[in-house]
Amino acid sequence: MILRLVWPVWALVLVLTPLVGVVLAGWLAARRSGDPGAWPRRGAMVLATVVIGLAPAVPAETRTVETNAEVFFVVDRTGSMAAEDHDGARPRLDGVREDVAALVEALPAARYSIIGFDSQAARQLPLTTDARAVRTWTQTLRQEITDYSAGSSLDRPLPALTEALEGAAERNPANVRLVFLLTDGENTDGAPPTAVAGYEALAPLVDAGAVLGYGTAQGGRMRSYDGTETTGAGTDAPFILDHTRPGSPPAVSRIDEDNLRRLAAALDVPYTHRLSPGGLAELVAGVDVEELAADGRRDISTYRDVTWPVALVLAGLLAWEAYVLAARWRRLRPAVAP
Repeated sequence: MILRLVWPVWALVLVLTPLVGVVLAGWLAARRSGDPGAWPRRGAMVLATVVIGLAPAVPAETRTVETNAEVFFVVDRTGSMAAEDHDGARPRLDGVREDVAALVEALPAARYSIIGFDSQAARQLPLTTDARAVRTWTQTLRQEITDYSAGSSLDRPLPALTEALEGAAERNPANVRLVFLLTDGENTDGAPPTAVAGYEALAPLVDAGAVLGYGTAQGGRMRSYDGTETTGAGTDAPFILDHTRPGSPPAVSRIDEDNLRRLAAALDVPYTHRLSPGGLAELVAGVDVEELAADGRRDISTYRDVTWPVALVLAGLLAWEAYVLAARWRRLRPAVAP
């Protein structure tokens, strides 16, 4: 048997201690008069309330789930991810869409979450078993609006990822957590290479995953995006310009594999350079959820509350108390009637 606690302990103490004090004081006073009256019944009511507040539960069953994997996708949406150097001259975001879909297919029956980052980072999709929601999100994935860009920084999604992983570990410590970070590795906001060092603290929370890098050393140009369907990656919109160079030629984004390798090392996951679709099934083939959870984390115990018998007793005591008070009130009515 375990206690599941309807309220925190401090709340139970705060609410029930005065009730216990009132019942004890009333019972002692009634005992001195030789007529305990209703106080034993009221004491039983408080005791039943205490038991219900503690919420005792007994094991119902222990089941083995098909998978208890929680998959976190951290997706770069900065303007550089629109660079047209993936799989020939396709935007890098095309590769991200294909790879997220492939990973979902390769890791079925898991729970998925998405964190997107550009000038800021935010949870785009909370943990869900709905793979269709992930696919829908990837279909609507777009680069950030060009005029709002504040540059790229690999440490930007770190707070959001930290909150997501710590929250998942607290809620379901038995689950296996996989992190896939999809980016070109660029730091264009002046952040030093050591910016990825903060990810080292997350390594104990990550069982597996990978850093997926997009782009080429030669680099690619990026289309500007103003939030409309006729601009952005894959359209004929004007290229983003490099205003730091004479004549403001089209800006060129290049993959930073040194940063990506440092990030992968910090998370203690492999790094892979993504140049074309395919090959991810082999990458996650080595991610054996059963082996990662060989310490028994795949066995999920469920419990059944046993408060209902106590609730029935409390209901009976309340009915008894109401009956006694109603009878007393009927007796008093003639005495107070005009």
